Amino acid sequence: MVRDRLGRSALVVEGGAMRGIFAAGVLDGFHERRYCPFDFCIGVSAGATNLASWLAGQHSRAFTVITDHSRRPEFINFRRFLRGGHALDLDWMFEICLKEIPLDQQALFAQATPLIVVTTCVETGQPVYTQVTLENVERLLKATCAVPVAYRHSPEIDGVAMADGGVADSIPVVEAYNRGARHITVVLSQASGYRMTPFKAPWLIRRTMAQTPRLAEAILQRSVRYNEAMDFLQKPPEDCQICVIAPPTGFGVQRFTKNLSRLEAGYRMGKEAAEAYYYEQAEGSVSSGYKRAG
Repeated sequence: MVRDRLGRSALVVEGGAMRGIFAAGVLDGFHERRYCPFDFCIGVSAGATNLASWLAGQHSRAFTVITDHSRRPEFINFRRFLRGGHALDLDWMFEICLKEIPLDQQALFAQATPLIVVTTCVETGQPVYTQVTLENVERLLKATCAVPVAYRHSPEIDGVAMADGGVADSIPVVEAYNRGARHITVVLSQASGYRMTPFKAPWLIRRTMAQTPRLAEAILQRSVRYNEAMDFLQKPPEDCQICVIAPPTGFGVQRFTKNLSRLEAGYRMGKEAAEAYYYEQAEGSVSSGYKRAG
């Protein structure tokens, strides 16, 4: 396997709830090729949980969680939300996964690649980057998936209330660069070139989240930060090489898609994109700058 000598290598995986099925396919494709040349990984929300399963060597675990557990009515239930419960019941999700398809923590911490997870500080609205350890793994993975309002609790990490990492830093490519990575692979959950639009009703967010005003403002600024990250991907610094693995335009999965055939198709797209990326790397065909796969 040819690797350019540009410094440290990082893998960044975006979240996106059910859209994470694409990354699940990419990572299973990497697993089948025994491909893990990265010095560290950074994941957000579903991207973090996908990475944890992959680094633990659990092929198809992320696929099963998304196509089985995430489709059950116990997890996504908007009628329950209207009655005062969670729209996304992470408590149930983590309990059922622990019972039926537990993360192999022994394998996760036996391997050498660090996993860094992004969360959003509820008090400040700023991103927090925390390395997964045996002591924090379950709480940290839940915290990065804790979508504000949809999940009514705020998991605490070291005594600090946290929320979904995608609020403050959906695509933490700049963080990977700041940590010394000069060869960065980014797995997106939207088609390459996607631009996020501003929230259409800011007054509603501010009113709904009056008790957490800085988190509300972070949500309202999310599109700005997202699009800045996309700009970085398309025009990285001269000393940085970036390869983006993104769903094709025919990717039919949205944040709350439950249609099994669409999810299975999205997973296959991810595996195909991983295969294309693998051969590009094997041939040493990635040149300096931005490169798209998938």
